[in-house]
Amino acid sequence: MKKTILIVGTYDTKSDELRFIEQIIVGQGGATLTMDVSVLHNADLPADVSKHAVAAAANSSIEAAIGLNDENGAMQIMSRGASVLAAQLYQNAQVDGVIILGGTMGTDLALDVCLALPLGVPKYIVSTVSFSPMLPPDRIASDVQMILWAGGLYGLNSICKASLSQAAGAVLGAARSTQHPDPNKPMIGMTSFGKATTRFMVTLKPALEERGFEVAVFHATGMGGRAFENLIAQGRFSCVLDLATQEVGNHIFGSDLSAGAERLTSAGRTGTPQIVAPGCHDLVDVIGWKKIDNQWDGYETHAHNRLLTSVVITNEDRKKVAKSHADRLACSIGKTAFIMPLGGCHEWDRAGAPLHNPNGIVAFAKAIKPLLGDHIEWAELDAHINDPEFCDIVLTIFDRWFPNGSASVRQPQSPTNQNCPA
Repeated sequence: MKKTILIVGTYDTKSDELRFIEQIIVGQGGATLTMDVSVLHNADLPADVSKHAVAAAANSSIEAAIGLNDENGAMQIMSRGASVLAAQLYQNAQVDGVIILGGTMGTDLALDVCLALPLGVPKYIVSTVSFSPMLPPDRIASDVQMILWAGGLYGLNSICKASLSQAAGAVLGAARSTQHPDPNKPMIGMTSFGKATTRFMVTLKPALEERGFEVAVFHATGMGGRAFENLIAQGRFSCVLDLATQEVGNHIFGSDLSAGAERLTSAGRTGTPQIVAPGCHDLVDVIGWKKIDNQWDGYETHAHNRLLTSVVITNEDRKKVAKSHADRLACSIGKTAFIMPLGGCHEWDRAGAPLHNPNGIVAFAKAIKPLLGDHIEWAELDAHINDPEFCDIVLTIFDRWFPNGSASVRQPQSPTNQNCPA
């Protein structure tokens, strides 16, 4: 079946470049659907989706956008409309992927459009600011691809054609090769780190697969946790095993490796059953090649590699992390269990290992337990998170919720915390 790629850009100023992308896709046997997000001027050749249709999808008009006399406000109108229409086109099976071209204005719009499309839909941004630090991580779709639009700010040339043709071929190839998840097979989402740090997934994944579930394990280092939360919000998981919650601490202490303010909230908000454990809660990860922020002066650090350094937080810091965990879990409307392994929460935090701090583990446990509502099941064990006993408790709870491998659970309970929003 021929794949159709949505091409988005300002056809009043970038018509040559956008038409070049279209020629490459069509020349390789694909189809295209074009969308114009320009404001001030009309394109020489009309796009399949006009700028007027884009503005209307944002409950506005081109005239209103021009009337703002502000290019930022005008492009935000076009961004909202383009995002709505791109999502509709995909839901209606009219497009199989998207490629968006732009400078800073077009990239700002592109980030919103890509976030509006589900994970697994091929998304390619060709931008003059690809990979720039000006792009906030919370606006970058977890599966987006970018390429620098080198030498292409104004007009076509052999340098920018190399980037444009590569991007056109990449998005078409991705659309042809993408294998979408089987909606009929129940899936479990799990958070973890590499086997050198947390190894519970080595036991849990095959055990859950034997029960008839597919298991997706997410690397909880910022973007992984963001994708995990997005998929929970989309209803993709029958249950989640959120066993590596370090991104909560990353966020509250201002690390660049945050998964965002929504971390550890989507399952509770949607009623998705969740089994939670505080894997690596005692560490805050920071970017290894950057100078460590002054707030960590005097703290012990562990250089995991040249990309990643872990800061070891104090017992008092752990209490703050514990409270943040409890606050995020308090309003859960689905079945929730919290497992506290007193023997340590990662491989460096084991008796005899350099970062083991039994007093810190107890401080975290004492801080979080009284803050969890009665609707949250508490399980405490005198073992390490990588020990067989930990996996046994996880599977015991899971089997009670999902008897005989069934994807249905008992009616969710309501939270007892009176401060939860209605």
